[in-house]
Amino acid sequence: MRRTFLFMRFAFVFAFGFASAAFAQTPPAPEVHADNRVTFRFRAPNAKEVALALEGAAKDLAMQKDEQGVWSVTTEPLAPDFYGYAFVADGVHLIDPSTPLMKPNLLNTTSQVHVPGPASLTWEVSDVPHGEVHHHFYKSAVVGDQRDFYVYTPPGYDRRGKQSYPVLYLLHGFSDDASGWTAVGRAYVILDNLTAQGKTKPMIVVMPLGYGAPEILRGGFGAFRNTELRDRNFAKFSEALLGEVLPRVESAYLVNKDRNSRAIAGLSMGGSESLLTGLNNVDKFAWIGAFSSGGLPEEFDKDFPGLNAKANDEVKLLWIACGVDDRLIEFNRKVRAWLEAKGVHKVDIETPGAHTWMVWRRNLSAFTPLLFR
Repeated sequence: MRRTFLFMRFAFVFAFGFASAAFAQTPPAPEVHADNRVTFRFRAPNAKEVALALEGAAKDLAMQKDEQGVWSVTTEPLAPDFYGYAFVADGVHLIDPSTPLMKPNLLNTTSQVHVPGPASLTWEVSDVPHGEVHHHFYKSAVVGDQRDFYVYTPPGYDRRGKQSYPVLYLLHGFSDDASGWTAVGRAYVILDNLTAQGKTKPMIVVMPLGYGAPEILRGGFGAFRNTELRDRNFAKFSEALLGEVLPRVESAYLVNKDRNSRAIAGLSMGGSESLLTGLNNVDKFAWIGAFSSGGLPEEFDKDFPGLNAKANDEVKLLWIACGVDDRLIEFNRKVRAWLEAKGVHKVDIETPGAHTWMVWRRNLSAFTPLLFR
């Protein structure tokens, strides 16, 4: 009995010591300093070279190794926001094992760090009434797969009540999944805050999976050079949105079903999908937003065959935005120039920033107050 007790005690001490050593080997989560500089640490004693890939940074930041094999780097002060990042160890991108804050992605999941800011920033959680986010699943007859979509309902929404709401269909970009605007874009926080401030009308926001041809993901970003696959991806997405998601939302939620109460907007691939679906279906959408649109060929007459100045009588807002440091800025300028030549009214927005969520959170914060007025 005594030997059994001693053995168990020894095993516990050994296991505890082993676990403690393992935890001790993991550096702490990113350290945000009072001046908004951030120190990142990563243990990789056998790596020859480690760098930090930080969302929004022009280039990877070289890290330095200490005697314990921990690599570190401290950034310049960062504007308050959420930043995706990864460690690049000898050319391999790795997530940070020290933090649970992740940036989900179908091609390149990374970690996130939060640089806190004042409550005036729309993506910071505030002491205001909060809405709810609902997660739905269904089998798509159009695409032939199991897929999902998220629905944000505003504070005070009562499915047994009589008040109905306008709807924004909000689309993610290529390589994101349907959770993009909630897990990374913080759309629900932005809508909570703007609604509480009276800047945005209470609305329902639907965030669907944005792939009409999911196999496009296998080719990575180069897959958009495959004309047939690209066109099928866009066409089948619109078909699934209009024929499957929209009817499900309008049967399950208290929404206004007229075109003046429907908006569509998205980022990158989702921006192009918003333009294609919205401008080719002005009988269904009166409000259209495109953030950093990409993936379309410059064959605008082919993609928007019926579009002309008559659309101005139908479309209440066509909002096209892009960061000036985005690789897609010239494409977006060409889209705007073509629309201008067609006599189609639009709002042109160019902001600081590149192809990042920091830009798109601000886009959403500026776009939604214009809707349903």
